[in-house]
Parts: sequence; C-alpha cells; structure tokens
Amino acid sequence: MLEYVKTILLKVSFDKALFEKELRKAFKVLVVEEIKQLKQWCYDKFSGMYLRILNRVFSKAKV
Repeated sequence: MLEYVKTILLKVSFDKALFEKELRKAFKVLVVEEIKQLKQWCYDKFSGMYLRILNRVFSKAKV
C-alpha cells in the first residue's frame, strides 16, 4: 500500500490542496511502520514545496 500512496502523492503534487487531502487519506490505509517510512519519503521529496503541509499533517499523526 505504501508504494501506491507514494504514486498517488507524486501524481497530485502539482496541487497543494489535493496533495494534503491524499496525504491525510494515506493515514487511513497504512500501518504505523509504513507511516514512518512515508514521513521520511515525503520530507525528502516535498519539503521544498510543501513543508508547512507536511509539518501540519505529520504533527497530528500518531507516529
């Protein structure tokens, strides 16, 4: 499921609102270990564009 979520996030990364929506949806389908991996991947890939969104979404996560 993690690879699927990554694919979706890459495809919607052109739109800030859509990116945040899909990132939030990912928490419903991933287990804790996958969320940790997703967090690292997202910060590596998207911190330049969406740092605020990443901080907001992952700060509320139970990781």
